[in-house]
Amino acid sequence: MNRTVNLKQEFSQKPAGSTDAFWLYKASGYRRAAGQPEVIARAEAIHDLFALAKPHIYRNDLIVGSLYLLFTEAEFKEVEEAATLVNTYGERDFYTNFDHYVPGYRRFLTEGVPGTLARIRQSMETHVADAEKVTFLRAMHRTVEGFSRMIESHLALARSLQDDPSYRTEDIAFICTTLEEILQGAPTTFAGALQLIWLVHSAFQLENRYAMALGRIDQYLYPYYRKDIEQGTLTPERAQELLENVFMKIYERTVYRGSDDVVNIAIGGTAPDGSCEINELSYLVLRAVKECNVPGPNLSARITHHTPDAFLDECLQVIGTGLGYPALMNDEINLKALSRFGYSHEDICDYSMVGCIENFITGKQPAWTDGRFDPPKYFEYLLNSGQSMFGESTGIDTGSVESIGTMAELMARYSRQMAEGVRQYVDWFNERNQLHDPKRYVQPFMSVFCEDCIARGQDICDGGALYPSVHGVGLMGVGTVCDSLAAIERVVFEEKKATLTQIAEAMKANFVGYEQLRQLLLSAPKYGNDDDFADKYAVWFVRFLTGEFDRYRTPDGGYFYTAMAANINNIIAGRNIAATPDGRLEGTPLSDAASPTYGRDRLGPTATVNSLTKPDYSRVACGTVVNQKFSPMMFSDAQRARLLALIRVYFEKGGQEMQINATSREVLLAAMEHPEEYADLVVRVSGFSAYFVALHRSVQEDILARTQQG
Repeated sequence: MNRTVNLKQEFSQKPAGSTDAFWLYKASGYRRAAGQPEVIARAEAIHDLFALAKPHIYRNDLIVGSLYLLFTEAEFKEVEEAATLVNTYGERDFYTNFDHYVPGYRRFLTEGVPGTLARIRQSMETHVADAEKVTFLRAMHRTVEGFSRMIESHLALARSLQDDPSYRTEDIAFICTTLEEILQGAPTTFAGALQLIWLVHSAFQLENRYAMALGRIDQYLYPYYRKDIEQGTLTPERAQELLENVFMKIYERTVYRGSDDVVNIAIGGTAPDGSCEINELSYLVLRAVKECNVPGPNLSARITHHTPDAFLDECLQVIGTGLGYPALMNDEINLKALSRFGYSHEDICDYSMVGCIENFITGKQPAWTDGRFDPPKYFEYLLNSGQSMFGESTGIDTGSVESIGTMAELMARYSRQMAEGVRQYVDWFNERNQLHDPKRYVQPFMSVFCEDCIARGQDICDGGALYPSVHGVGLMGVGTVCDSLAAIERVVFEEKKATLTQIAEAMKANFVGYEQLRQLLLSAPKYGNDDDFADKYAVWFVRFLTGEFDRYRTPDGGYFYTAMAANINNIIAGRNIAATPDGRLEGTPLSDAASPTYGRDRLGPTATVNSLTKPDYSRVACGTVVNQKFSPMMFSDAQRARLLALIRVYFEKGGQEMQINATSREVLLAAMEHPEEYADLVVRVSGFSAYFVALHRSVQEDILARTQQG
């Protein structure tokens, strides 16, 4: 019996549940709390959301908790009225720290639901003289009570299915035992711990939160796994089956809400004493995601210099299936990058990833936010007196191009343009981030999973978190910028075959009538070929922009991290940017994330790695995405050791991250031509994996364009 495959089939056999379900239940709580303080009203809404939502148990379930919700026709008719009521209270969003969070599951598991409720009550006694804090703690307590009711409702449903012949008797008995365990106290078994965190994750899903990470699952679940193994009550095979049951559930969102949930899971890493934290569970997580073979769990592997080759090799085997994950993270570089910001050594070592690849201090800072900064756009302002050549945006006027006589002067003016852009970006974000009053837009349930909101009696976004919020800035187009600056230096200032005025005119014309000039620019040195002439600009790019963003703070005193990551925004950004001095045409994609411009890294993977490791990525706290595509033969038993050695060298030289596509160009082309035959083809996009045939054509073409190394 392949329970994992059967569970996936069950999703497709079920009619889609309502995507508007949460309106009905939250409205119930808001109605009952009419006239109460707003923080209590929000807590009552969350309580009813958890307590009243009808649970569902699949026939192949071992760990329960589902997005599937079934409603009567009468209930559907109430949705519009309920939505109107709920919307009067409003809600935070991504830019105001609503989701993309790594909960502090480790402590929650040690206390369980009863212990957490007791800790909240103890904090109420501590803060008895502070009415505002007591009110917020009451709100937290109420939401956890609702979560406890959610567990009870699943248990009641499971008990009702004990005599249902369509369910396996032993499965229902197992589910009942596990739910009873976590209702009575802190979990004591691996199954109980896994069940508890999955129900918490399901509760966050009910709140309509997205990209809520599971964090370092191989670390905080390992004590339960080890104890059960030693007592003979669990086998590795059974543990993997339970993990698969959970990981396949992540795929539910695709079925019921039409989009993948980017649930990041981090495995491996470095302990505070410097030892490697790979354990048996790390391997089981790898094998479980391999068996599930769906895009959902966005797996990240923290690789250190002392990570066993056997583990890294198994990572490559999973990547080689075509899944494209785990993303491989250089732990030494990430630890150095995070150490710049005043976190404790222990908290830095416990970092995990949220969303695609973003580094996050687990359970101790408000939810993640990020945005996009487009350095290639500033060539337009530099060469056109502060005016855009493509669209209506403006920069600053740094003078006519005719007065620029040296490359140093051009770099000084380009730097001024971008420094002003950084300032404007920070102003935009800080204004956007403060749209929601932290006293009104509280998040009492999520605050339970953030240190030290309970002890402080404060919301996660209102002083409760141990550390302030951070904002990640995705820096677009390093390859485009490097190639453009190298082309200007070579063609204008060294060879004197063109002027800056001519380049500006060619950019405005999208190189129509300037083909000879475009070919000169295209023939200049390019980033990704171990040529310092171009690569020095990547070094400058990282140093300059991290330095600029270091000057600013988020509204609550946190930092602006920089990220060399694009998701698919290199395509979107390119649509709003004129032709660039590297010969790129207007509206076309920028170079992707930290990677060279596709097709221009022509000297093989070693030269590419040498270029990629020249910038100092210990300054990039958010993280880096380097997309590489290797031919499938590189993942064979005969060739994989060479790829492993390349990754080791890349990390030793200072590379921060690498993620790999292992699907051949021929298969991608065939999938574009006959999508019906490749419905299950998963590929790495940029920071996440997805079904290839479900991607927009522009994204498919971007993946196809990546240089395939052999």
